[in-house]
This record gives sequence, C-alpha cells and structure tokens, in this order.
Amino acid sequence: MATVKNGASYLHGQQREYIHGLSQSWLWRSELPTWILILTIYSGWFAAMAYWRTLGLVPATLILIWFTTWYMSLQHELIHGHPTRYPRVNQLLGLLPLAIWYPFGLYRDLHLRHHREEQLTLPGEDPETYYFSAERWGRFTRRQRGLIRLYNTLPGRVIMGPALDIAQAVHCLIGALRSHDKPAMGMWLVHGVLLALIVAWMRYCGFPVLYFLLAVSYPALGMTKIRSFMEHRAADDPQARSVINEAALPWRLLFLNLNYHSVHHNLPGVPWYALRSIYLTYRHSYQLRNRGFVVRGYFEWLSRFLFRPVEVNIHPASFIGEKKPDGAD
Repeated sequence: MATVKNGASYLHGQQREYIHGLSQSWLWRSELPTWILILTIYSGWFAAMAYWRTLGLVPATLILIWFTTWYMSLQHELIHGHPTRYPRVNQLLGLLPLAIWYPFGLYRDLHLRHHREEQLTLPGEDPETYYFSAERWGRFTRRQRGLIRLYNTLPGRVIMGPALDIAQAVHCLIGALRSHDKPAMGMWLVHGVLLALIVAWMRYCGFPVLYFLLAVSYPALGMTKIRSFMEHRAADDPQARSVINEAALPWRLLFLNLNYHSVHHNLPGVPWYALRSIYLTYRHSYQLRNRGFVVRGYFEWLSRFLFRPVEVNIHPASFIGEKKPDGAD
C-alpha cells in the first residue's frame, strides 16, 4: 500500500523505512556528491571559457554546451533542497546565469508549480505541460497546428523549444514591468547584474558573446528538451503520468538521473545520486505504478519521433462531456 509523507509518495511502508535509513547515512547527510558536482561544474565552465583558445573553438564550444546543460540540471537539484537545508543558500549556489536566459527564481517558481501531482499535464495548471485545452486548440489556424505537430517531433522540440523558452522568459519580464511586481522586478534586476558580470568575463576571455548565445546557450537549452521531450503524458492516474527512461550512463550523468522521472515525482526530496539505486531496488513496482510508461533510452524517442510527432495536442480532460473538435486526432 502506498504511503505519503512530507510530499513523498512511497510504494509502501517498507520502502519508507529503507529510504529513511539511507537518509541517515554519512553520504546523504554530507551531500558530498552534490558538493563535488557544484565544484566540477563551476570550475569546468569557467576553465573552458578561460582557456578556450588553447582548447580550440570547437572543443571549447562542446565542453561549454555540456557544462551549461549540466548546470541547468544542477539548478533543478538546488530547487529541490540540495545540498543544504537552507533554500537561500541553495539559491545562491544557482544564481549565476551561465545559461543566460532564465533567472533562477523564475525557474524555481514555475517548476514547483509543476510538482502539484493532481494538476500534472493539465493546461493552465501545469506550467511545463505541452498539452492545450480544446478551446485554445480550436483557435489555432491550420498552419499553427502544423507548426505544433512539427514542434512535437524530437528535432522540432530541440530546435524550436529554446526559442519558445526565451520568449516565455521575455514575456515574464515584460509582465513584471507592466504590473510593477516589485519582487519579480528585483529578481530580474539581480539576474541582469549577474548577467552583466558573466558577459564581462566572456569579453575579458575574448570569447564572442553572440557566438556563445547561438552556439552554446541555445544548444544547451535544446539538450534539456531531449530530457523533457516525453517526460509526462495525460492519464487519469497521476502515478501514470511520469516516465521512466532507462537511459545510458552519459545521459543519466548529464541529467542527474532525472530520466527516472516517475521516481523523482514520487520522491522529490531524494538527491540525484540515489534515484537510480532506489529505482533498481524497486524496478518492477515502479513500472507497475506508472502503468508501464517506460522508455529504453533516448534513442528510442529518436527512432520513434524523428519525423512523427508525439500526440500531445489537446489534453484528454478537455473532451469530458464535450465533442472532439476537428483536428483533435
């Protein structure tokens, strides 16, 4: 029987005791893997920027894409209460805009809304959903629907997704200014100051800023779209909405085991380095819980959705008591 405690949904009482035992270990209490990760990401990113001429532009670009993507995975970990119990300290560790566009606070607030399990995937409720309400879908032109279907292929998500994220960030900034939202304006001001420092560092290193935006930041955002491509699906049971992706080691490392997304949504406070072992210990139970929503690595998505879109157009909840609009299938 599943149990819920402190925002965690355990498979049963035995698992709750097992995870409690893990949380008392020195590794968990010290959060050493996350501290090492923080040191590695920051030193790697700044070293690659400082020595890009020695490395060569292409190798430096690839290294910076990796570390920028990795940094965004780290920011997710910081949002969920690691490596310290103090949110302000964790926030300070993730404030630098190495990925340029998103203030940490904006990402934090939107993502924590995403973790309301009963609203997961629902348009207007889940800020990370790819679904639309039937009403909104009905207002789209045929061309717009065609673009959405293109966007729902894996290449479309990787290429178009970052642009939409950037547009959303700009929209939030404009909204904060128009509404005179002082906390939000303060957040954007801090982001702008730190961004100016990052740009100054790039210029000091002689690294082209525009090139960074186009060849590093944008592709790094695109990498995150590989992870989130089909992380969630619409389902009556909230436990069946999040995927388990049995990805290879490089992907698991880059995304800090968020490929075990169903486990993360059940246990959002569990640190990244424990997700895989918990999943493997209870592999069969988790696959039963999420109704077999399992993918055998990211190549499976590429092979299935290179040209064919994943069907995340109209949310099925829109059809309850209503007739399907034209073009819903």
